[in-house]
Amino acid sequence: MQTEQHFFEDDGTIPNNRRFPVLLYHGVFTNPDAIQATFEANGWGNSWVDGIFDFHHYHSTTHEVLGVKSGQATVLLGGPDGKTFDIAAGDVLVLPAGTGHRRLEASRDFAVVGAYPGGSDYDTLTGESNERPDNVRRIETVKKPATNPVLGVNGPLIDIWKGEEHL
Repeated sequence: MQTEQHFFEDDGTIPNNRRFPVLLYHGVFTNPDAIQATFEANGWGNSWVDGIFDFHHYHSTTHEVLGVKSGQATVLLGGPDGKTFDIAAGDVLVLPAGTGHRRLEASRDFAVVGAYPGGSDYDTLTGESNERPDNVRRIETVKKPATNPVLGVNGPLIDIWKGEEHL
């Protein structure tokens, strides 16, 4: 499995995550219909199927995995000064808590499966809040997940996201 790692700095609006990098797994699923069941079998629940918002947002209470079920898109990660990525059916993004993400463009059939470690609840923040210091503190308390959403107790997340207690 080809894996990319990307760190993004706090830009004053989008906090991003200074402990854990974004992970991008290319071409993981040859059968995109298996994404949701795989995430759930590996302890990532509270899942949904939809698109990605077209505005910058992040989650301060949990990490998020996005598996591309169909179509293709260009997403911007890390906030307005971040980096663009092209993603397509079968790809998986693991976004640490605080990571800004936004859809820039997408095919008509674009859909992702989203899920969260331990089925945790999530918030959706845009960086336009006067509660930013509390949001940043919350991000810093989100622990490393016990499992990788794709490979369970093995795989890149387990190997790369080191040194933190499990959820």
